Amino acid sequence: MTDSSQFITFNPSESKDTRSGFGAALLELGTTHPEVVALCADLTGSLKMGDFRDAHPDRFFQVGIAEANMISMAAGMTIGGKIPFTGTFANFSTGRVYDQIRQSVAYSEKNVKICASHAGLTLGEDGATHQILEDIGMMKMLPNMTVICPADYAQTRQATLAIADIQGPVYLRFGRPKLPVFYKDNAPFKIGKAQKLMVGDDITIIATGYMVWEAIQAGLILRDQGIHADVINMHTIKPLDSKAIIESASRTGLVVTAEEHQRWGGLGGSVAQVLAEHHPTQMSMVAVDDRFGESGTPKQLMEKYGLTADVIVARSLELIAQKK
Repeated sequence: MTDSSQFITFNPSESKDTRSGFGAALLELGTTHPEVVALCADLTGSLKMGDFRDAHPDRFFQVGIAEANMISMAAGMTIGGKIPFTGTFANFSTGRVYDQIRQSVAYSEKNVKICASHAGLTLGEDGATHQILEDIGMMKMLPNMTVICPADYAQTRQATLAIADIQGPVYLRFGRPKLPVFYKDNAPFKIGKAQKLMVGDDITIIATGYMVWEAIQAGLILRDQGIHADVINMHTIKPLDSKAIIESASRTGLVVTAEEHQRWGGLGGSVAQVLAEHHPTQMSMVAVDDRFGESGTPKQLMEKYGLTADVIVARSLELIAQKK
């Protein structure tokens, strides 16, 4: 596990949306990787793919509202040596095209990078039909698929650059709203290697994506109460850093997971499986509890569905009390 505590700031000076980190990296890849092509399903602005389109018009393909066709086109392009990056909302990137992903990309082991914005409840006002909360589970179950859920703008940029250099299918999940940019520019990033952001022996908090910042805030609140948490950013859901989970759980004896996803099939389920097989540990999952989303602001929805630092703190204190 990478110890990245020195590569983050607890008082970030700016907030950016993670989708902009994807757009910035895609533009960089246009220069450094001539084999990279981009496909978009009529959401160029929302996916921040406009700069790549303008810089490399011959390598950008606007397929319209035809997501299944986009995935099939991308799979075909890999045969000619291209590295296709597809872009649309997470709901359309997975739920609408699961058959094409399973058959043409995962089963065929095609080098397609499925890049999905507007994931989870923080999509906000568009409501339940667009707020997919099952995509991590759907994608991690596919053989050959790598699943990555970065934590902020800077890490989304790093992850986008990194997936261009690995062979095989990737699902990259990021979001719509702005959130604090807490990773420094020189922070390390390695696919499949978790990052420890705070160090402690009392409890382990493992988070992914949007919830990493909430986990950091929970860690700070607990520290003020004399409780020291191991806070881990599990940015790669598959391959999962099992070693990092076991190492931390073996010291603390308690684990809380946090994710903007259904509790069934997401990060929490993956962590629970590792612990059940290698180091049985008391744990609690902060996630959406078998419900669909609804329309509202991201802040309203995260509070209503219990995806906040305060809830992580409450679950942590409950586990510590049970242990005592």
